[in-house]
Amino acid sequence: MTTLTSEPLASLIERLYSQACAATSPVLETVSGEERERLMHSKTEYLQLYAMLKDLWLPVSRDTGKLLYMLARTSKAKAIVEFGTSFGLSTLHLAAALRDNGGGVLIGSEFEPSKIALARHHFIEGGVSDLVEIREGDALVTLASDLPPSVDLLLLDGAKALYGDVLRLVEKHLKPGALVVADNTNYCPEYLAHVREPQNGYLSVPFADDIELSMRLGDYT
Repeated sequence: MTTLTSEPLASLIERLYSQACAATSPVLETVSGEERERLMHSKTEYLQLYAMLKDLWLPVSRDTGKLLYMLARTSKAKAIVEFGTSFGLSTLHLAAALRDNGGGVLIGSEFEPSKIALARHHFIEGGVSDLVEIREGDALVTLASDLPPSVDLLLLDGAKALYGDVLRLVEKHLKPGALVVADNTNYCPEYLAHVREPQNGYLSVPFADDIELSMRLGDYT
């Protein structure tokens, strides 16, 4: 058994996915599909968009959650950075891997205070709060300093237009062989172009429907 498949985390994750499926956003329903698409690609109005999304969970899929656990476990991750915590489902999967790796730290960033408050409750309930530090505010500020010197895994699952900017903030901390997992990459062609160019220091492949899995290259000696 693993932390992920044992109590209290196993039943908590199942319950949270059920709640995520039932969540609605009355505010977002007043916005046209065209306007949503424009905001998803905007580098200047992402705070407005995610304020409208505050009632939605926006979790990774169940399969992606399991993938995150597997990647963090097999890479023996000790330091993880997450862009876009929401209500904490992806965080729970990654923190479970840290626990089974013998400990570590996950630093996350989330803009919406109400989501942070509930996510922290979930971390306590799941028994992983000692492994998680969530920073409130714009990730371009919260992740710009005080990161672990060596980061093993970076998850990008916040405002899609900012993936490249967040990667640049964390990049100098990524150790050779570090993994970068980006969700919903159909919204960020510039990011994909960057990580798919070997001269930029990554080996990268598309995975599943809209996930990009990249490895930071470097000197392993």
